[in-house]
Amino acid sequence: MIDGVIISPLKQIMDERGKVMHMLRCDASVFTGFGEMYFSCIFPGAIKGWHLHKQMTINYAVPHGQIKFVLYDDRVNSPTKGEIQEVFLGPDRYNLVTVPPFIWNGFKGIGTDMAIVANCASIPHDPEEIERLDPFDESIPYDWGIKHG
Repeated sequence: MIDGVIISPLKQIMDERGKVMHMLRCDASVFTGFGEMYFSCIFPGAIKGWHLHKQMTINYAVPHGQIKFVLYDDRVNSPTKGEIQEVFLGPDRYNLVTVPPFIWNGFKGIGTDMAIVANCASIPHDPEEIERLDPFDESIPYDWGIKHG
């Protein structure tokens, strides 16, 4: 697991009418502030990555569909420098993933439905505080292909 990344199981409360899917409360230990909430939709097989934030903490949950969320740590003084972490998210793996600044991340839509990725970000979007790389940039040692066996 990458140092500073926190995976928190989330509650789903179901009854005959449907369900409530919790995400983040202001009294949660991982809550660092509210900047904005948005939803990123991704089709199966599509990749959104790589990016890192210099100031923002992201809090991802996936209430619909499935994704493979991938993180890469290239922070100079990190005890997990060079590590890759994969986290599979969706309603059946309903977790909140909290990612501090300076960790590369991206995700791939998997399964058969468009996925909805909810992000409760600690600060409003600022194009000056984000860095981006192509998903196939060789500086991150990761293959987005399906791994068989």
